[in-house]
Amino acid sequence: MVPDSPSPIPVFCNDAALGYERNRTRLLPNQSLQLDAGYRLTHLPLVNPAHPDVIASTQGKDYVMGRHGPMHSLVLPIPQQELEEALPYQELVRQMRRSSFSSKIAWDIVEKRRGMLHATLCGSLGRDEEPPLVSTVVQDRLRSLGPFQMELRGLFSGNVNVGRLYLKTYPVLRGATQAFHQVQHAMERPLTDLYVVGLFNLTDHLDANEAKDLSQLIEDWWDKPIMSFVARELWLLTAFDDLVLDSRLSQRLTLAPDANIRLRPLSKG
Repeated sequence: MVPDSPSPIPVFCNDAALGYERNRTRLLPNQSLQLDAGYRLTHLPLVNPAHPDVIASTQGKDYVMGRHGPMHSLVLPIPQQELEEALPYQELVRQMRRSSFSSKIAWDIVEKRRGMLHATLCGSLGRDEEPPLVSTVVQDRLRSLGPFQMELRGLFSGNVNVGRLYLKTYPVLRGATQAFHQVQHAMERPLTDLYVVGLFNLTDHLDANEAKDLSQLIEDWWDKPIMSFVARELWLLTAFDDLVLDSRLSQRLTLAPDANIRLRPLSKG
């Protein structure tokens, strides 16, 4: 009996091909971390509505205390149980809980978002009450891609929505093309290079010492793999806030020829 050939070792995108370095928070020594206006409009009302710097609404933005009309997007779901069982993730959470700014993390929101973790691949797919129809042609394109591997690393803080902390997603390379670009090509959507998984939310600004500790954690964990996994499906997600606390899973799109596309609720607001 001839043994099976070993699976090739996956090669993931590196930072040179992605936008994490370009979009990270930059803090000077002895500088505090101030929650930016975008975060104070879209996230802070959901995690600390009594904070004096909450922006309840603003002209030209469809937000009222963090809630908005339906927004549809195609996302990559993150397997929650696998993540929680990953030893690096457990160590990251331990360090976050022991940090000087632990009391300013909305730990209750971390729990409320269990099962909703995702990286957005195609945002802004519509604002109508009903989600957009993914045509059978596009469904066939996605199925033909098949499952693909990816890796989570982190921690990450961006230069917009300052106050939210993420894991970074690194898609596998398939020849000269990375897997997320293949999905975006199939969806006929613009190519992007930033795929973050929202994980922690701050409830307040950080003073200089707390900001220094956060910056050190980000530096320590920047290149550390948290978990790798095989993506087997994508979600068409409809959300009524940016933390998807009020959201529904409108469509599941499996990345395999035997795909079964089903509808089910994700959560009820």
